Amino acid sequence: MTPRTTAGRPAWAGRNYTLLTTSAVITTLGSHGALVASAFAVLETGGSGADVGLVAAARTLPLVLFLLIGGALADRIPRHRVMVAANALNCVSQGVFAVLVLTGEARLWHMMLLSALGGTGQAFFSPAAEGMLLSTVTGEQANRAFALFRMSVNGAGIGGAALGGALTAAIGPGWVLAVESVAFALAGGLRAFLDVGHVPARAPGGGLLSDLREGWQEFSGRPWLWSIVLQFSVVVAVVGAAESVYGPLVAREHLGGAAPWGIALGAFGVGTIGGALLMMRWKPRRLLFTGTLCVFPLALPSAGLAVPLPVWALCLVMLVSGVAIEVFGVNWMTAMHQEIPEEKFSRVAAYDWFGSVSMVPLATALAGPVESAVGRSTALWGCAALVVLVTAAVLAVPDVRRLTRRPAPARTTAPGAASEAAPAAAVGAKA
Repeated sequence: MTPRTTAGRPAWAGRNYTLLTTSAVITTLGSHGALVASAFAVLETGGSGADVGLVAAARTLPLVLFLLIGGALADRIPRHRVMVAANALNCVSQGVFAVLVLTGEARLWHMMLLSALGGTGQAFFSPAAEGMLLSTVTGEQANRAFALFRMSVNGAGIGGAALGGALTAAIGPGWVLAVESVAFALAGGLRAFLDVGHVPARAPGGGLLSDLREGWQEFSGRPWLWSIVLQFSVVVAVVGAAESVYGPLVAREHLGGAAPWGIALGAFGVGTIGGALLMMRWKPRRLLFTGTLCVFPLALPSAGLAVPLPVWALCLVMLVSGVAIEVFGVNWMTAMHQEIPEEKFSRVAAYDWFGSVSMVPLATALAGPVESAVGRSTALWGCAALVVLVTAAVLAVPDVRRLTRRPAPARTTAPGAASEAAPAAAVGAKA
């Protein structure tokens, strides 16, 4: 039986873990709805598929530009301060976006600029958040903790996507964007209470460039790490183009609009919950080999949109891909937690994020022109084929096939865990 604290939580689910999970659930509820709303906001102002792609690219470009700086910063100053500041920027940018849409004053350049500000916030937030989460759980319970965190967040994504699609169809995208702004404000308030006392003080050293160089050495010296990040630079780009650009267009022309597309995205969320429940109990010995096999099903949604499948069948393939990516995600986070030193978590996470999203601006910006050149169906089949090809290539890397789960050192409590004996314990040394 898993030991429990006086609050009824598992011993490893301490104060930091609870705050991180709660705040992530809040922002996910808002952001999943806003993903649907922002695409339809562009379309409702007379924009084309190419314009949807430009707005999506505008968000991702600053994410790529600032990720590495964000990672170095989060390993140098308290991570929760970086997270709160990024949440504040996201709150303001989404709030202005909502006001412009609601008043009918939104123009394409407005939406691109505000999306770019949101991407800047995410660039600083993501490495800090991942580093904070990785440092919050013990090695022994890492698999279960990551699975429960992801299940909670993805469960929120189900409601957020479905509700966002329904609200976008019923009252328009502006109100959905306003809800996301409020969600960022509330989540930032919660994250301000995170405890970073367990994180060892950084030893005096070089400046930003030195920190980036150390992170690069940690990243480039591990073939399993950089090969999977290269794989996901393609996978995330083509899946992102398919779902953020082609998906809303297929939904509008063949599926009935925003609400069915929101339901399909919700089915993906249901699948991720199923995958997380599976990973709460299953601990594969070959972490990355098992995870990489589960990337192949990510080709299914693009293929389903290419046909296009009816709504029920599209929901089924989204469900399957959701289960598969969750198995990959938990194994990936467990491998990072096991192999990367704590003081370099955020910098390595930044290189991970940088590689994974670096091709997204190009893919989303080119989605419209590619559709015009070869047709939407051919473009979607190409997305599916690329997922299969790069995933097969990664399986040729020996470290991906051989990296195994190691027994973790015994620990009594996780950082930030509430107990009668002590408020916290030292932390041990991972899109």
